[in-house]
Order: sequence, then structure tokens, then C-alpha cells
Amino acid sequence: MVLKLTYLLAILTTLVAVGCVENSNSENNKTLEDIVFMAGYKPQANLPFVGVYVADKNGYFEEQGLNVDVKHSSSGEHVKLLLSGDIQFSTSDAGSVLKQISSSNAPLTAVALLGQRGQQGYMALKDSQIDSLKDWEGKTFGYKISLPSDYMAMMESEGVAREKIQEVAVGFDPRILTEGKVDVLAVFKSNEPDTIRSLGYDVIVWDPYEYGVPTLGLTYITTQDYADSNPDIVKRFLKATLKGIQFAIDNPDAAIDIVLQFAPESSSNHQAFMLSKEIEDARSDYTDENGIGFMSDSQWKSLYDHLLEYNALETEFDYKRSFRSEFIGGIYESGDLVWP
Repeated sequence: MVLKLTYLLAILTTLVAVGCVENSNSENNKTLEDIVFMAGYKPQANLPFVGVYVADKNGYFEEQGLNVDVKHSSSGEHVKLLLSGDIQFSTSDAGSVLKQISSSNAPLTAVALLGQRGQQGYMALKDSQIDSLKDWEGKTFGYKISLPSDYMAMMESEGVAREKIQEVAVGFDPRILTEGKVDVLAVFKSNEPDTIRSLGYDVIVWDPYEYGVPTLGLTYITTQDYADSNPDIVKRFLKATLKGIQFAIDNPDAAIDIVLQFAPESSSNHQAFMLSKEIEDARSDYTDENGIGFMSDSQWKSLYDHLLEYNALETEFDYKRSFRSEFIGGIYESGDLVWP
């Protein structure tokens, strides 16, 4: 009898052990959802890029059941690939989202807003004696491709006579400023100011936001159809990337080490400057209350109205199409990210 009980107990123990192993293997082999993220530019410390890099290297995507293929756009093809379904998530400036919808009826939508202020600023050399916007009169202003609407609004707000400013398209090389070919240059606030300072020049930078101009920066974007069909994946993607961004805010040096794994030939000091500036612009009273990445109807409406006023949109449309806040709203509680 004792032998029989011992035998039965041994069998039961073996079955339990096998069951545990199978369950463990099942958990370890849990199928991950394959998605593709393509950043809107080369590898660097733009905040939404950093969120993806950190989520990838720290295992946050895997914890959310995602296997994310991280790619980078080389020639602006990310929006085209997003619309064709070849990628599922990308990044775009909020103003560009509005312009794409206006010009081509593109079914894009922003699902998180990482730039509570716009990316663009305006820079002059410190020794140029251009200390105020009024001092731009009689000077040459260089912009990249098209005349920025926030520049026009900023000039108007300060009563600057634009007809006294020579406005020229100059492309993307900031050395045109140090070479004296322009007096003021349109720049990305998290980029060219540091580049020019590294060449030994002090600079002054104007931010349109500080003159009451409605500006917004980078967003995570997807398509309306993908968001409708995969709301849970959108939430999980945002959870992982926003956890990555919070890690970068709390551990900027460690975050830069991760960035350099994607951009090994970049200057760590320049990437640190970029990250610091973008973290600064990602914060507002609104995000302090609700969480990084939050966005409001009023922010998008103000930007839409501004672009419409300065003829930066080809056609009018319902601005509410450009963003969807239900995903970001579903992953925070009282301003704290819900994890996992």
C-alpha cells in the first residue's frame, strides 16, 4: 500500500513539474506582435526617437507583447510607407500632419504629442547687435524651404515691417550664418544653436511660442484605419515608448548611451543638447497634470487656425481628424503611466 501511494505521488509530482515547465515555456514563447516603426529622420536624440530606442533596448516593447523593427527615413519616405501599410508608426511635426491632410486628404492621425512647443526657432549671432525683433528690419533672413507661418505671426505681433527684411530660401546648412550671407536664420531649436556654438560663436535664439504664436512639435503618427483596427496595439506601443521617454527624463546620460547605439558616429554632447531641449519642450502645465504625450483639442484648433490664417493650408478640413487622444488618455491614471 505504501509503495503504491509513493508511486502515485511520484507520478503526480512529475505531472505537476511538467505542467510548470510547459507553462513556463508557453510564457517564454508567447507570440509577439510584429510592427514596424520608421523615424522621420536619421538616428538622433529627437524625443520620440529616443522613446523608441529606449523601449527597444530596455525590453519595454517585449513586455507589451510587441516586436518592433526600428527603421529611419532617409528621404522623407516615412509618410508614404505609413499610408501604404508597410510601416505602422512614424513621427511627424504637428503642423506637417495638418498640411498633409489639407493637401492630399491623407488619413493620418497623431496619437501622442511630444512637442508642446514647436521645433522651430530663429537665430542670430550674439555680436550681430540684433537684440530684438525690430532689429531684423534692414537685415537678411534665411529660411529653409518655405516662408514659415510662425515667423510671419511673430513679426506681426511685434509690429515689425516685413517689407524691410530681405527674406531668402537658403536650405539647411547653418554655416551660412557664420559666413555672413544671412543675418538671421530659421533653425531647429534642438539642433543648429548647439552646432554654431560648437564652432565658437555665441548666439541669440527667438522662440515664436514666447510671442504668443501657437506652435506644436513632434508627434507619433499612424493611420486612421490602423488605429481603428488595432487600438490595443496603439496603446501598447504608446505605453512602451512613453515609458522609454520617462526613462530618458530620469536618466539622460543612460538614454544618450542608448541613442549612440543607433547613431554611433554622432557627438554625444550634441545628442545630449538635443535631448535636453526636446525634454524641455515636451513639458507644459498640461502634461504636468496629465502626463507626457497628452494633447488637447484647443492646441490643435489653435495651430489649425494659425496655419489657415497665414495661408499655410491648401484647403479647409475638420481639424479633429488630425489627432486622436483616446489612446494616450487610456494609458495614464492621475498623470502616472499605467504599467504594464
